[in-house]
Amino acid sequence: MAVPKKRIRKNIWKRRGYWAALKAFSLGKSLSTGKSKSFVVRQTTK
Repeated sequence: MAVPKKRIRKNIWKRRGYWAALKAFSLGKSLSTGKSKSFVVRQTTK
């Protein structure tokens, strides 16, 4: 059974978007908790 090229490309893009969203979410989570090693965020005290 042959799979059309269009469908293959669509699935690749879906997967890539999923990984990008996952990485962005995990980065945001680490920034908000202050456990990020690559970004230095200055804490503001109120």
